[in-house]
Amino acid sequence: MTTVDSGSLYGVGLGPGDPELVTVKAARLIAAAPVVAYHSARHGRSIARSIAEPYLRPEQIEEALVYPVTTEDTPDYRAVIEEHYDAWAARLAAHLDAGRDVVVLCEGDPLFYGSYMHMHKRLSRRYRTEVVPGVTSVSGASAVLGRPLVERDEVLTVLPGTLPPDELAARLAATDSAAVLKLGRTFGNVRSALERAGRLEDAWYVERATTGGQRTAPLADVDPSTVPYFSLVLLPSKVHDETAAALAAAPPAPAAGEVVVVGLGPAGRDWLTPQAQAALAAADDLVGYGPYLDRVAVNPRQRRHASDNRVEEERAEFALSLAKDGRRVAVVSSGDPGVFAMAAAVLEVAAEPRWKDVPVRVLPGLTAAQAVASRAGAPLGHDFCVLSLSDRLKPWDVIASRLSAAAAADLVIAIYNPGSRSRTWQVAAAKELLLQHRAADTPVVIGRDVGGPQESVRVVDLAALEPSEVDMRTLLIIGSSQTRHDGTRVWTPRRYPA
Repeated sequence: MTTVDSGSLYGVGLGPGDPELVTVKAARLIAAAPVVAYHSARHGRSIARSIAEPYLRPEQIEEALVYPVTTEDTPDYRAVIEEHYDAWAARLAAHLDAGRDVVVLCEGDPLFYGSYMHMHKRLSRRYRTEVVPGVTSVSGASAVLGRPLVERDEVLTVLPGTLPPDELAARLAATDSAAVLKLGRTFGNVRSALERAGRLEDAWYVERATTGGQRTAPLADVDPSTVPYFSLVLLPSKVHDETAAALAAAPPAPAAGEVVVVGLGPAGRDWLTPQAQAALAAADDLVGYGPYLDRVAVNPRQRRHASDNRVEEERAEFALSLAKDGRRVAVVSSGDPGVFAMAAAVLEVAAEPRWKDVPVRVLPGLTAAQAVASRAGAPLGHDFCVLSLSDRLKPWDVIASRLSAAAAADLVIAIYNPGSRSRTWQVAAAKELLLQHRAADTPVVIGRDVGGPQESVRVVDLAALEPSEVDMRTLLIIGSSQTRHDGTRVWTPRRYPA
């Protein structure tokens, strides 16, 4: 029965031998524990303690649990060892009853052929207990060999070398991959079993994996007299070897180029969709307007091609030419690439016959209108239109007629590109047109640099809109006759009066 004042028992896995493979949690618990226990042979040296030594403190109480015998050839081995397990458990229980936490160190993983499990069986029902897993010797050996254990549907079998040779041979013949532990004096039987199973040529020997005394070799080349207990045999993945050989023999696949037009959203990474992030990460080349490219983290593997904002066609042609040569190209665009942005420019150029074999994809992004609307409330809650005041690609007469039509139709209007250093009069002209159809107190949302470091969102009456405060980084949302503003939020009701 656990008492409130008793200490806690921790079975802490230390990994296969390298102190740097001790987990962060294990290191923390070792350093904090008042009592640290570990097993050792009669010579007193403990592998577990040597691994944990960088994390120990001088003032800690150390309990050395010394094995009286080390081989099962000893008469009454089981009875002798069980008596010592009971005695060790009683020593640790005394600390736990006194309120002291106890960490029991264990090479590898505590519950994978681990010495800790004998304390766990005796104490875990009586005290608060936590087991901290560790990297197993099997995983460590696979890592130092650089050979995967299993792949696809392969089955891994873990076997003790102490099994009878006939049983060991049968299990080795029946499995895909295997790890055989507890070698030392069993090595001869294990080698014989592998040979009888027809697996000797596939087998690898690993000794003291991840430590300074590490040794690896094809099993067939190992001298049995040199094999210690802390060694194992691996039969690695056959599938991996087969697929790796096939890849090495196959000619390299021809590069499959494409252009992906990626919407970055209105500002930083938080506004970027996972789909867009994946496309940017996969690209060989990034193409775009310089300030937009600057919003994408630099990856030395990629080539970046920045250009001016007024060369969309040239940029599209350059991206398509890279893709035709087998490059994966991401053309970056602010907001959504299909809204007054690069998608139309790329597709227009890509329609030419010479680019017919170049795939082009468009990935959406969060629009500036959506970003500004969300900051203000829900001004786009009913029918709305999106319109650009830029007359660089269409005449002002067309803009004015469309603006008047949208205003007369009582649509909420999101206005992109309202002004720039070279276009200073359009906002004032638009305001005059809008006031012919909208009340002077119509709410107008002025959103600037939304999502960026200089974000500003204000709401003013249409009559109070000051054109000089509007620039290229600003988006305007002009309310309809139904748009409401309560001093904090702006919204357009979903129902329209009959």
